Amino acid sequence: MTELSIRATYIGGPTALLDVGGLRLLTDPTFDPAGTSYETPVYTLRKTTGPAIAAAALGTIDAVLLSHDHHFDNLDRAGRALLPHARHVFAPIAGAERLGGHATGLAPWQSTELRAAGGRGLRVTATPARHGPRDGDRGPVVGFLLSDADRADGPTTPAIYLSGDTVWYDGMEEVARRADVRVAFLFMGAARVKEVGPAHLTLSAEEGVSAARSMPHAVIVPLHYEGWEHFSEGRAEIERAFAGAGLGPRLRWLPPGQATELSTG
Repeated sequence: MTELSIRATYIGGPTALLDVGGLRLLTDPTFDPAGTSYETPVYTLRKTTGPAIAAAALGTIDAVLLSHDHHFDNLDRAGRALLPHARHVFAPIAGAERLGGHATGLAPWQSTELRAAGGRGLRVTATPARHGPRDGDRGPVVGFLLSDADRADGPTTPAIYLSGDTVWYDGMEEVARRADVRVAFLFMGAARVKEVGPAHLTLSAEEGVSAARSMPHAVIVPLHYEGWEHFSEGRAEIERAFAGAGLGPRLRWLPPGQATELSTG
């Protein structure tokens, strides 16, 4: 069974730097300072925590894994300015079109490959995501699976999963059936924006438990549960739900700004 080495550095919100198999990947870039507001015709988002690492300090980025481009809490102004400096940007097809040549669009279950300088390949596969209830989806959004490009895909293939902004639904269940997820970065916080309705738009703590049960070999790494006013749940609610389900030991909290080794073995 092939193991991918992974070192994850939590930057804030949905943003983490992942060193995977010799490649440096960045999730949903958000680098604006705390206190920034983002006004839209319908609602205003407010950022409460700044990044643990400045964008200028990141160095070379092989690829940005962008779940979607149209919400500021997943791509803020400084994050958008960073995109042209990454070697690759992968995003939903509609988002790549909006970004005007700075991104490659991937549909759910479409894959591409990256190769590190040492020759090892990483398969990047877009996964389904639903950003809210069926009748109020705020997408399009994708998640991502990362796996060894030099072995066949399948339900026994060890993989790293990035959920993107999604709720628990049959698309996530399909991810669990199609790959042996060993590390799952789940975008949680049960985000709610009252102007667009009462439903939560990202995974609730209880939905995170459902995802963890469907991926029994996975270490669960919460992301995107803090740093913005519109989260209705935080670390305490997540810990309580996982403890109540007997899954507390599977949670892994990343300290901001510090590289953490995670194993897919």
